[in-house]
Amino acid sequence: MGVSLPLMTAPELAVHNNKRSAYISLNHRKIYDVTSFIDEHPGGSELVLKYAGKDATDIMSDVASHEHSDSAYEMLDELLVAILATPDEEAKLLDGVVDKDAYMLTGVSSEKELSITTDFDADYKKNKFLDLSKPLFKQVLFGGFSKQFYLEQVHRPRHYGHGSAPLFGNFMEPLSKTEWYVVPIVWLPIVAYGTYLASKGLSIWTVVPLWCLGVFIWTFVEYILHRVLFHIDDRLPDHALFLALHFILHGVHHYLPMDKLRLVMPPSLFVILAFPFYRLAYFLFPYYIATAIFSGAIFGYVCYDCTHYFLHHVSLPSCFKSVKTYHMEHHYKNYELGFGVTSKFWDIVFGTELVDTSGRPKVV
Repeated sequence: MGVSLPLMTAPELAVHNNKRSAYISLNHRKIYDVTSFIDEHPGGSELVLKYAGKDATDIMSDVASHEHSDSAYEMLDELLVAILATPDEEAKLLDGVVDKDAYMLTGVSSEKELSITTDFDADYKKNKFLDLSKPLFKQVLFGGFSKQFYLEQVHRPRHYGHGSAPLFGNFMEPLSKTEWYVVPIVWLPIVAYGTYLASKGLSIWTVVPLWCLGVFIWTFVEYILHRVLFHIDDRLPDHALFLALHFILHGVHHYLPMDKLRLVMPPSLFVILAFPFYRLAYFLFPYYIATAIFSGAIFGYVCYDCTHYFLHHVSLPSCFKSVKTYHMEHHYKNYELGFGVTSKFWDIVFGTELVDTSGRPKVV
């Protein structure tokens, strides 16, 4: 061919498993970027995505399924982008580099970058996205960004290094910031009062299991909110208003993950998100049962938000190291997996677990 193609490791190939970036390999060696071909594939986009990030040699030569013609392989030649590294070549590529391949999805190239303050001017000149010295919300709302460009940029972490970057730049600015200790101060008294009310109509032996059920239900709600609402990414309408709403809801946290004042949920936002669940609880269950369950769920939320803050900013005991690492990998390695914060139970159930902390994310 006359052109030297780059080597790509297996973990690098594995993260190209979605509509925004779909790679396949053939004969366990040649790697093709088939992103542009997803919607044009005669067998449907689902089949391409099923093998994205994997080797497609067997399925493409399977006579029973659909044996591909010579012209199909000729079309692929134009999409050849890399060569899959052998185990020996991969070991040499990774020698002396901390999770080099694992950070590519978020644009962070090494562990050292996680503590380096972003150069505002250089970042803006290079990416033409957001100027960290100016209110961010207006820039997203009026920036004219496409959804694809917005999602690529917002999931590439920056580090402000000077407190909190301006989000609104007006009287609404204080409403976007919340100290972590506000969460237990506001909600624990409500948990205590709700538990007291439940005990007025139920025995303690009934309240306790219902309360624990509420905590367990919260872990599911936490997972669903994080995966379906906060990471609505692919289903997000390609419109400036929706991009701006996504940004203030969760995008700003991925854009500036170490911002201490935007790590826990402002009480006003939590009330809005919790209200439908509150109504549902009292619709499904009698008053005292619903009160016990909902009190446990609110306690679960308090544990979640405090845990979230501690994972980012507190030096935790070694027994919590794996929990911290797991969440940091969601931010800095693969934001499309690892949605559980207080527990990865639902990640395991729904197949979104980050299974290998060495940088080899699970392909789902």
